Amino acid sequence: MLLAIRYPEALDAAGFRRLLEAGGVSAWIGDLDGAAVGFAAARLVELADGTSLAEIDALYVLPEARGVGLGEALMDEVLAWAAGAGAAAVDAVALPGDRVTKNFFERYGMTARALQVHRRLAPPPSASDG
Repeated sequence: MLLAIRYPEALDAAGFRRLLEAGGVSAWIGDLDGAAVGFAAARLVELADGTSLAEIDALYVLPEARGVGLGEALMDEVLAWAAGAGAAAVDAVALPGDRVTKNFFERYGMTARALQVHRRLAPPPSASDG
């Protein structure tokens, strides 16, 4: 279950490090029996009206560690942090067709408020084109 991932490159150690080094990101590591098996990352974004919004950049638990409440514990931490930081709301991304993720967020009272659509116009250049 990939709960939220605004930055898919965060799923490897180097990508997660780059996400954190970009600044403004708070992160949490979820562990079971001393082993890191999940993580969450979020940031505050100031809106035009002066209020702030917490954006969940990533929330992930390894497949073999799912089903024991670690995703929920990470989400609880993110929500507590956002409330403590004065955020007016929390946003996250659920990928199209990912009913498990949508259901997870709905349990926290989150609802869809926008549908982002995308169409690729050309294939990305390959490394050999350079």
